[in-house]
Order: sequence, then C-alpha cells, then structure tokens
Amino acid sequence: MKASRTKERVTWIIISVLVLLYALFPVVSIMATSFKLPSELTSGKFLPSSWTGSNYEQILVGSAQDLFLSSLRNSIGIALIATFIAVVLATLCAYAIARLDFPGKKVILTTALAVSIFPVISIVTPLFNLWRNIGLYDTWPGLIIPYLSLTLPISIWTLAAFFRQIPWELEQAAQVDGATTWQAFRKAIVPLAAPGVFTTAIIAFFIAWNDFVYGISLTSTEAARPVPAALAFFTGASQFESPVGAISAAAIIVTIPIVLLVLLFQRQIVSGLTQGAVKG
Repeated sequence: MKASRTKERVTWIIISVLVLLYALFPVVSIMATSFKLPSELTSGKFLPSSWTGSNYEQILVGSAQDLFLSSLRNSIGIALIATFIAVVLATLCAYAIARLDFPGKKVILTTALAVSIFPVISIVTPLFNLWRNIGLYDTWPGLIIPYLSLTLPISIWTLAAFFRQIPWELEQAAQVDGATTWQAFRKAIVPLAAPGVFTTAIIAFFIAWNDFVYGISLTSTEAARPVPAALAFFTGASQFESPVGAISAAAIIVTIPIVLLVLLFQRQIVSGLTQGAVKG
C-alpha cells in the first residue's frame, strides 16, 4: 500500500514538472531573446552570448519610449476601468440570478455564455464602422465598452456560483434584525462573497489586459492603443534590424504585473476558485 502511494506521488511529481516546463519554456525563451543583441537574433542560440539590456533601454528611455509607455498607460487604465464596471454589474446581476425567482433566468445565463464564446473577429468590422460614426473610435470608452462583452459574461457566471452557495438564511436574519434588502446585501452577502468577487476581478483584468483584436482594430493612434496592439508597431533601429528583441522586452515587462498579482494574491485566487467549485 505504501509502495503504491509512493509510486503515485512520484508519478504526479513527474507530471507536474513536465507541465511546468511546458508552460514556462516560452516565457524563458522570450526572456532570453529580450537580452540578446540584434546581431544574435538569427544565430539560433537559445541563450545570448553576451547579455545586454539595450532592448529594455530602447522601450523605456530610447526610441520606442513614447510608443510603449503611452500604450502601457492605456492598458492599465482601460483594463482597470473595464474590470471595475464588469465586477460591479456582474455582482448585482449574479445576485439577482442566484437569489430571485423570475422568468428568464436560464435565458440570461445562456445568453451570457453565448456572448462569451461568440467570435470577436465577427464583431470588429461593424463595431469599427459604428464607432467611427458616433465618435468612439480611438478612445478609451471605445475599448472599455467592447471589453465588457469579454469580461461581463464570465464574471456573471463565476459570481452566480458563489452567491448560490451562500446560505439564504444569513440575509433573512439580517432583514429580521431591521436591515433593508440593500443593507443585507451590502453588509451580509458581499463580505462573504469577497473571495469570489476578488477572483472574478482578477480573471476579468487578465482578459482585458491580454486583448489584441479590439485593441488593434479600434485604435489608430497612441491616444488609446493598448500594449498588445502597440507591439505590432515596434520597429528596429533601421529597416534591416528586427524588432524581436524590443518586442520580447516589452512582453516581459507587460507580464510582470500579471505575475505579481498572482504571487501576491494566490491564496485569495485559490480560495475563490475552490469555493466556487463547491455546490452549495
């Protein structure tokens, strides 16, 4: 019995290591490329012969500074605003779906799921024409509104699962003590759903942060262009120099906030995901 458990444990360790290597290899490759000189990009070597920070200097204080820093500011602002709006709306919607009995609940959830899996590329062209006509093209609101179509459905589905497992008696007890429906929701339900709300916010932020199609299609200048779209406009020091090194450096810098969020709040994320997986 003990030998069987040891063998099973070793098997899971090997599988975990293989999955970890598979997941981290592209990141390590991009990081190594970000420290290469332009002359080494076509050498075929995995690690650079001489490590250099010139690519990071180019995007932070060099020729690509204006393009990268403005897009980084746009990404942070747009993703945070889209996440906040999505979480607030999803919290109210998910609470109504979980607590109230009204016709059409399943239709709302099904519609949210259908919107989340609808191909983005099929929406871009009509949205492009509409935004140009009403003046939202190349603006923050012009990206925040489409981002809600990506973040809101998954937020509703995730939060509805959390609200369903919170005991209904807690809200009833708060109302018996004199709290209004809004007070019971705000003071009794929302604190209990905090892990789920936090997890949902992280997921929504990741989705908005990583979007490329909307960012490249609905912007034309640095006024609202996010980082994923801005990377496509990087150029080398000359027409004969590849911008792969600068793009890799920018990709590493853009990845750092995501990694820090996961490392700092991994307990809350795991808690929220596991609680949402338990049927109440």
